[in-house]
Amino acid sequence: MHVGSMTQPSGSTVLIVEDELFVRMIGADALAEAGYSVLEASSADEALNILETAGEVQVLFTDIRMPGSMDGLQLAEVVHERWPRIRILLTSGDIRPSRDAIPDDGRFLAKPYRFDSLSRELNSLLAGQ
Repeated sequence: MHVGSMTQPSGSTVLIVEDELFVRMIGADALAEAGYSVLEASSADEALNILETAGEVQVLFTDIRMPGSMDGLQLAEVVHERWPRIRILLTSGDIRPSRDAIPDDGRFLAKPYRFDSLSRELNSLLAGQ
């Protein structure tokens, strides 16, 4: 039995976008342990490719500061426009976006975050779907 698997809607898929491999692995493992289906991307471009080919994704959980063609805020805007049903959770250790900068009813979680805080934010986002 997965810890926390009874607290979030079953079948919820989270796409975690993080360029730091170790941080991404820890986040993905923790989410999987909590019962989420997890997809991983190391860049915004990779995330968009996954979204175009994957099945249902309920939450985009992305770092803001990333190398490549766009950062996490830009990725969130594109995802909001193309897949408006996907909930957005942004994270960063050094950028604190204004509420207006986050698309739709997205949320922000400062790094370093505790897994219980991440789980609480995800559950809140999913409950509002």
